[in-house]
Amino acid sequence: MSEPKAQARRVINAAAKRLISLSEELHADPETAWQEHRSCRRVAGALADGGFDVTTHYLGLETAFHATHGSGPFRIGLCAEYDALPGLGHACGHNLIAAMSVGAGLALAAVADEIGLTVEVYGTPAEEGGGGKIELLERGAFAGVDLAMMAHPAPVDVAEARPFAVSHSHVSYRGRAAHAAAYPEHGRNAADAFTIAQVALGLLRQQLPASVRVHGVMTHGGEAPNVIPERTEGRWYVRAESMDELTETEEKVRRCFQAGALATGCELSIEPESKPYTDFRADEEALARYRANAEALGRVFADDDVAGRMNRASTDMGNVSQVVPAIHPYIGINSMPALNHQKEFAAHCVGAEAERALLDGATALAWTGIDVAGARDAQRKGPM
Repeated sequence: MSEPKAQARRVINAAAKRLISLSEELHADPETAWQEHRSCRRVAGALADGGFDVTTHYLGLETAFHATHGSGPFRIGLCAEYDALPGLGHACGHNLIAAMSVGAGLALAAVADEIGLTVEVYGTPAEEGGGGKIELLERGAFAGVDLAMMAHPAPVDVAEARPFAVSHSHVSYRGRAAHAAAYPEHGRNAADAFTIAQVALGLLRQQLPASVRVHGVMTHGGEAPNVIPERTEGRWYVRAESMDELTETEEKVRRCFQAGALATGCELSIEPESKPYTDFRADEEALARYRANAEALGRVFADDDVAGRMNRASTDMGNVSQVVPAIHPYIGINSMPALNHQKEFAAHCVGAEAERALLDGATALAWTGIDVAGARDAQRKGPM
């Protein structure tokens, strides 16, 4: 093991209690997209305490931050997510993501001067549907970064992320209320419009390829059983292998919702909740380095059958990967049969297995940054 790697591991081991405490505090106090005020302060504060220069309210986003350390030519960006799921808390383990990125950041900062790094940790809000990284990208974040990284908790270890592209839409119908018994003919039933749309979507699925997912929920279905519903609302996601396939599928889905409006005479509105998340482009060199480093720590990667399911979750890190070299590996917390986005998975995001994943993930990310920076430096210098 090189001395920079040994130093990085010593820093993470020394900070272990603080990193675990940070993860537990985030887990106990979940905040949803764009509302992560306390979480943002906790994560940014941990980096400030570690000697980072921290900019809060970064690029005009209240729950984003940017923390930097060092001034070397090779820029490493670590993404910290800390938003939770509505009603489920940290059932996707973002408390661990944030703590891993803090740990990797502290470790890389300790060797930044020695190996020529600028270490940057980005506090990225609203991954669960809000597209915080996309907003940051469009405001100039990540420009000039040589490698962007994060590690995401999962039931098992999976090196390569292959997320779907995804769009998020708010769907609503506007009808006309009426007394359901006395004057039903005077109403236009917005709940019926949603029912027709969902039947059409169910039939559409027979003609959709395996690379596509369409799913959603109704968030408002009416006011009372004796009132013809005049307003219904829902949230729907469309996922696909690529942005081209996503665009093609969205048009088919839109026609299903239009069918509901046509059949009932209701007015339809479909509004994006965020800009689309793209598919992910992994940096092959960094990915190979991460895999080797994780295996050196005793991590065992899942076989292809298992990995092929876990690595399809969508992420706005995909948008980052289209702009700068990036990796987004999954690190296992041994939660089976509990899976991401279940309350049982949230329970697994604290405890001994979660703590091991936190420290291993932080170490593997730091070691990967050291390896890639060293390889790029050797390439720059050329043969002696």
